This record gives sequence, structure tokens and C-alpha cells, in this order.
Amino acid sequence: MAAAQEAGTRLSTGSTRILGIDPGSQRTGVGVVDVAADGRLRHVHHAPLNLLGEGGFPVRLRRLLDQLGEVIEAWRPDEVAIEQVFMARNPDSALKLGHARGAAICAAVLRDLPVHEYAATEIKLAVVGRGRAEKAQIQHMVGILLNLQGRLQADAADALAAAITHAHVRASAARLGVDTRQAWSRK
Repeated sequence: MAAAQEAGTRLSTGSTRILGIDPGSQRTGVGVVDVAADGRLRHVHHAPLNLLGEGGFPVRLRRLLDQLGEVIEAWRPDEVAIEQVFMARNPDSALKLGHARGAAICAAVLRDLPVHEYAATEIKLAVVGRGRAEKAQIQHMVGILLNLQGRLQADAADALAAAITHAHVRASAARLGVDTRQAWSRK
């Protein structure tokens, strides 16, 4: 598999590979970036995972767990960044999103990967500079930051944005000599 061969190729030996996840109950975005010690970012992989098909919601959660496991095995990330659940108008949708997020977190922690969580507004602020940015703005800025051509699929762009956010927070934390959550917190 070409992806598995490419997966082993890192930006440098001192780089960190980050898997970004934009959880969803029908489609989950995944994005992988390498971050060099000097902060340079390199796009590695991105894709939406389609969870629809035969079976009900529990089967979709199983698909999510299995497909994320395959992504983790193929791309071998060092850390995971995932978007937190936001309160939707529809409680049933928010609950399903929470279940999907839980399955995604389980896929990572079952493989002993550290998981870092970011609110959607934090991700938008880190990537676009505005916490209320539109999806198209995120897609555009992710493309610029990673030097990608063409329009990105929205879920995959959001996943790459989560990975980029974590890369920025890690760099700030390293400069400040603090934990990643402390680097982002204003408390």
C-alpha cells in the first residue's frame, strides 16, 4: 500500500506527527500533519471517513472505530487533536456527535496515543484568526497553511485545522515551558 510506505516518511527525525479528527456520526474528517522542531508544517494525509451504510447507529460507531484504527495504523501519529462537542440546537444530534467523538477518542487511547481536545472556536481562532469563522474560510486557510491546491472537503479540512491548532499550541507551550492546556488557557 503506497500510503503505508509514505506513512513512514517523516519531515525529519525530530518531527511530530499529529492526527486531527473532526468527529461526526455520518462522516468523520481525518487529517495528518508533520510538525518539525522549528514549527514547519507538512501535509501528510487527509480524508473524510464515510460511516453510512447498512445497519443502524451502533454499526456506524463500529465503522468509525475500525476506520480510525486503520488510519492510525497506516499513518502512525504521535499525538491526536480532536474537536470538542458543541451544543447543537438538536439534543439528539449533539448526543450522537458525542458518541462519535467518544468512539474516536477510544480508537486513539486504545493505541496509547495522547489526545488533545479543542473547542471549535479555538480551532477557528488558531487557523483563521476569528472564533466565528465560516467553513469556507477554514478550508481556504488550511489550504494556504499546508500549501494544498484545490478545494478541500469540509470535514477533512476541519480535521487538518484541529491538527494545525495543536501544532501551534505545542509550539507555544514549548516556548513558555508549560503544559499544552496551560499554553491555550487564559486563566
